[in-house]
Amino acid sequence: MCGIVGFIGQEQAAPILLDGLAHLEYRGYDSAGVAVISAQGKLQVEKAVGRLKVLSEQIHGGADLEGCIGLGHTRWATHGEPSENNAHPHMTDDGNIVAVHNGIIENYMEIKEFLQERGVLFHSDTDTEVVAQLLDYYYEGDLLDAVGKVLHRIEGAYALGIVCAEHPEQLIAARKDSPLVLGYGDGFNMMASDVTALIK
Repeated sequence: MCGIVGFIGQEQAAPILLDGLAHLEYRGYDSAGVAVISAQGKLQVEKAVGRLKVLSEQIHGGADLEGCIGLGHTRWATHGEPSENNAHPHMTDDGNIVAVHNGIIENYMEIKEFLQERGVLFHSDTDTEVVAQLLDYYYEGDLLDAVGKVLHRIEGAYALGIVCAEHPEQLIAARKDSPLVLGYGDGFNMMASDVTALIK
């Protein structure tokens, strides 16, 4: 089962995301990734196959990704082999929106074909990438509106985390039949697929 962590606040997000993911390692996974929006409004995504330690070393414990909002994910392959392309987070081609997901999008092939017919290129074999690409398809400046349209279109069980470079003050969480918890802190908020990622 995949693990999800999200953070928004005044502290650097990446080290907090890595710590949260470390508390979710018991769930099992084959790859990990994080996405952070920089102070300049750029989405930075880093992924690695294997243990979380590989990702952590790759980004020097999170020091390489500066920014106060982001998402982290540990993946257990259900669609596509373990690889950096198949690891989450999945980002749109324009680098504006990123999504992480736990669960299964049952109608992902139907959505993928719909988007491919409209010229959308896919970079992974996952069901999750359709969420990011469908968000991009519907996005016209209002992220919450685009998320609502996506949720009406996808079928299956899901817990989603979504951030957008154009909206660095928003971290959106949505769920249906998959676990997702929210943490409200003093000057920060978090989301995760298990409370163990938030206890610290």
